[in-house]
Amino acid sequence: MSTTALEQRAATAAPADQAGRPRPPARKRRKLGPGRPVPYGWAIGPLLLLAVWAAGSGAGLIDARSLPAPWTIAGTARDLIADGRLQSNFATSAQRALLGLVFGTVAGLLLALVSGLSRLGEGLVDGPVQIKRAIPSLALIPLLVLWFGIGETMKVITIALGVFVPIYLHTHNGLRTIDNRYAELAETVRLGRLQFVRHVVLPGALPGFLLGLRFGVTAAWLALVVVEQVNATSGIGYMMELARTYGQTDVIIVGLVVYGLLGLVSDALVRLVERRTLSWRRTLAG
Repeated sequence: MSTTALEQRAATAAPADQAGRPRPPARKRRKLGPGRPVPYGWAIGPLLLLAVWAAGSGAGLIDARSLPAPWTIAGTARDLIADGRLQSNFATSAQRALLGLVFGTVAGLLLALVSGLSRLGEGLVDGPVQIKRAIPSLALIPLLVLWFGIGETMKVITIALGVFVPIYLHTHNGLRTIDNRYAELAETVRLGRLQFVRHVVLPGALPGFLLGLRFGVTAAWLALVVVEQVNATSGIGYMMELARTYGQTDVIIVGLVVYGLLGLVSDALVRLVERRTLSWRRTLAG
């Protein structure tokens, strides 16, 4: 239903009295949106999952050899923290993910600006990016190992390659969906190229960029899980691979929980930035 049709329907929805004034509705209409935000609603799903896990372990429905109980995992995490293994490996993993995220974000944003603001740039950039999009970043690991070895450079580049594609795609889409009337208005008031980018392009592409950043953060953690199991000597993935060798399921679960918490927290931070920077938009997100 179009916006005009909705407006016409809203105008005729309330019956009028003899004086032509609309009568108040007999009862309060139910709102069709998702409702008011629930405080800490992001934690409801993980806490429910934890409760099911604890209940299944306590009732003996879950084999402790396959999936240890939450209290066992908490004890293992406490031991890993006590001997410093978890902090050390966490710091290494966080550094790799952050470097890959920064390089991938910068590359994706710059390429999106080149492609989105120039037809020639689009012809040069968009095709190769679409080819890269069809090739999983993890499939490039053997080639990257041959080019850069098995050190930190290969790991950071792999993460960056996984990040820049969603950043590029969503930022480019945000640029191309900017209303053309804004460009015409900028030409009317004689804005320069840099002013046009600053006052029209960047604000218009910001929603797409932030959406791409959410996908990029997730891609960074996914790539990190894999690259840390390729001849690594430190990191959460290395700790998990070492635990697999010795059959330490609880240590593996601790690593998975850390990865999950990192993904949840990083996505929450991006969403917080999105709400703050796009507070002028009225959406169903509230």
